[in-house]
Amino acid sequence: MNNVFVKRVLRGAWVCSLLVALLLLAYWLIPLLYPFLIAWFVAYMMNPFVSWLDRHFRLPRWLSVILALLVYFGSAIIVFSAAVTRLVKELIHVTESLDLSIEKWKNAFLEWSQNEKLQNILNEINRFIASHPGYSNTLHKNFDSTAVNISSAISRAVASLLNGVVNLLTSLPSLGIIVLVILLAAFFMSKNWNQNLQLLTRFIPEPFQQTAREIWNDLQKALFGYLQTQFIMISITAVIVLIGLLILGVESAFTYALLIGFVDLLPYLGVGTIMIPWLVYAYVSGDLSLGIGLSILYGLLLVSRQLIEPKVLATSVGLEPLPVLIATFAGLKLFGVLGLIIGPVSLVIIGAIIRAGVVRDLRNYIVSGRLR
Repeated sequence: MNNVFVKRVLRGAWVCSLLVALLLLAYWLIPLLYPFLIAWFVAYMMNPFVSWLDRHFRLPRWLSVILALLVYFGSAIIVFSAAVTRLVKELIHVTESLDLSIEKWKNAFLEWSQNEKLQNILNEINRFIASHPGYSNTLHKNFDSTAVNISSAISRAVASLLNGVVNLLTSLPSLGIIVLVILLAAFFMSKNWNQNLQLLTRFIPEPFQQTAREIWNDLQKALFGYLQTQFIMISITAVIVLIGLLILGVESAFTYALLIGFVDLLPYLGVGTIMIPWLVYAYVSGDLSLGIGLSILYGLLLVSRQLIEPKVLATSVGLEPLPVLIATFAGLKLFGVLGLIIGPVSLVIIGAIIRAGVVRDLRNYIVSGRLR
């Protein structure tokens, strides 16, 4: 009995050590190999189009791959350039509008401060401070420290912004090299796609090949289905918001539509994090037409999502909202903005591994020494 228990403990320690080693290896290798992972994803996405060119036009494989790269990357560059150009123009306009809004709020505050009742209250406060010099000194110190803190915060924000611009400009050459590496790697991977799959199969031991196939088939359905679902839902949200804001006559509608489409990644919260404060502000500021329009637009977004999302999710493996929210928050804390994608994708991968029976096989190995 003791001998069996010791063997189980040793096998459990071996499995835990192996898992930790694999995680550390992935943590170390991914920053080094991420261009090739992106290239593999590009090659995988291009493969159906490349195969279609092979079948219908009888082109050499290498020529089909080059044409596919030109179509995919050319389209991406055109769309990205147009989006960035429009976004920059609208951001400039938003900045100018923000300056006007600040001036408007300042004038409203000055007008409010001239109110007779408020002046009486301020006079009472001034008389109280004049009769208590200790409070006056304390208030002056607090005001001075607050002014210093605000000034330093603004200085840090400006310095951070300038450093970000400088870092972006200095990273352009290395970014160009990374894009070139991705293009070349995607070309060679796609050109020899079938040979690479056969070579990869040889490296996987025979007992694990069936499990690997199950994981891969599940990932193709779950992971790419999830990414496709998110892309479709974000696109639908952005298009509805763009059309609605254009009808309402809101300036910089394209920028707002992109922003609201992006925050739609957040489960449960989604577009409400922007739409609700916006429509409340419209009502409070007296712009009833904009408030009513935003309320109708928000209602349309909720209804359309409830009608469309189940049909879109039918093509992929659905995820419960709470685990997605936890994974999204964890990804955001660990990886920043990219964590909004990395977190849920990691959750999908873990789910595929569990459904393929990997956890079950590891448990069987620890208990009995056999995988199945």
